Amino acid sequence: MDSTLACLAAWMPRQRWYAAKGRPPSLRLVAWWDMPAPPEPAPSTGFRVRTFLIADEGALPAVLYQIPVVSRATASVDASPDHIIGSPEPGTTFIDGPFDPAYTAALMRLVTSGGQGAGPRAVATGRPTRSVSTDSLHDATVLAGEQSNTSLIYRATDGSMPVICKIFRQLHPGLNPDIELQTALADAGSRHVPRAVGSIEGVWPDLTTARETVTGSLAFAQEFLPDVEDAWRVALHAAARGADFRDRAFALGAATAEVHLSLAGLFPTRETQPGDRAATAATWRRRLAIAIAEVPAIAERRDAIEEVYTRALDVSWPALQRIHGDYHLGQVLHVPGRGWVLLDFEGEPLRPMSERVQSDLPLRDVAGMLRSFDYVAGSIRLDRPDGSSHSVREWARSARRSFVEGYASTSGAELDVESPLLAALELDKAVYEAIYESRNRPTWVTIPLQAIARLVERPAAVG
Repeated sequence: MDSTLACLAAWMPRQRWYAAKGRPPSLRLVAWWDMPAPPEPAPSTGFRVRTFLIADEGALPAVLYQIPVVSRATASVDASPDHIIGSPEPGTTFIDGPFDPAYTAALMRLVTSGGQGAGPRAVATGRPTRSVSTDSLHDATVLAGEQSNTSLIYRATDGSMPVICKIFRQLHPGLNPDIELQTALADAGSRHVPRAVGSIEGVWPDLTTARETVTGSLAFAQEFLPDVEDAWRVALHAAARGADFRDRAFALGAATAEVHLSLAGLFPTRETQPGDRAATAATWRRRLAIAIAEVPAIAERRDAIEEVYTRALDVSWPALQRIHGDYHLGQVLHVPGRGWVLLDFEGEPLRPMSERVQSDLPLRDVAGMLRSFDYVAGSIRLDRPDGSSHSVREWARSARRSFVEGYASTSGAELDVESPLLAALELDKAVYEAIYESRNRPTWVTIPLQAIARLVERPAAVG
């Protein structure tokens, strides 16, 4: 096992989903499980499909990773070098599971047909949601661009529904909200989410208490919507052309409100308590302190920012409920004949799962989308510094206003772009963005900095 961990330690830091870039991993094998055997034994080809659960104890707290591996005789391997983990033993090669057909076929079979995979200290159970024939699904390909998870797209040969299956790379105890919320919405008949297909539930040792086990989510499969664009690209193309986006923004606001209303009916809600306000205010001010330390340009606006936060604390707050939690234009698809479809209800990937499943302010999703419209305008200004910045600002202003109007018309909330609570939530999001951009894309930090300046000059002006 030491040789396996050595291979993984060399390979993991190169993967997009690995969280601790810049330092060597400190790995420990927690458990592993094998896929259940297929109904009809396949000819022996010398491969094994196994999923390792590996803790990186160099992080605080330790992070648990799911690493599916196909072990093959080295002489028979024809995988790309980019997908080869290494050779822990002479003559044996490990391949990253999502890039090997033995794993992708076994994964879909477990999701859609049920059954159990087992190994020392771990069990994986398939939980089918709807009947899907796997006979027509083929050519599983890995979706490019993901960071915290790995998704496989299974296309159908007979024109039936294609499927996308998300493999959660970082594991947490508890039902993943992406599974919980989307499945509940789909079962309730919502047209604004893909249809759920099934999931895989795992049991493994608790990292904090060696004698106990925890249950959590390993994978989630749902309807795949091919040949459609996400709302970010749709909005970006419209803004670049100067095309009117008001009707589409209004419809997106209405769709967002419909999903919020459905979630409020499917899951418990509760009135906001003084402790909720105090906790939210503390989070705002803690994030602001971090931002000032990392982005000194924010310091001169500290008093004005805190005034926006104070105004928000003096108005009434809506009930808390389950929300999307990481809402922006990249999380929405525009599907012809169906309208806007929301994806990825997993919440902010860097937040603990215990926080992501808590009730929250639905306006947090609204604020996230408002910031996303601003990022459309900001990215165009960065790409075309000689272009008309006034026109893209006007495009963002009208899109933002129409989105809020659409949301208010469906939700029944008394809401506009100058609402104090919405302004504070958007401002907090912009402060977070300033931290993120300063760490990852310094040339983009001007987008949230300009938003902060406008939001404090007029509480809910275009961000």
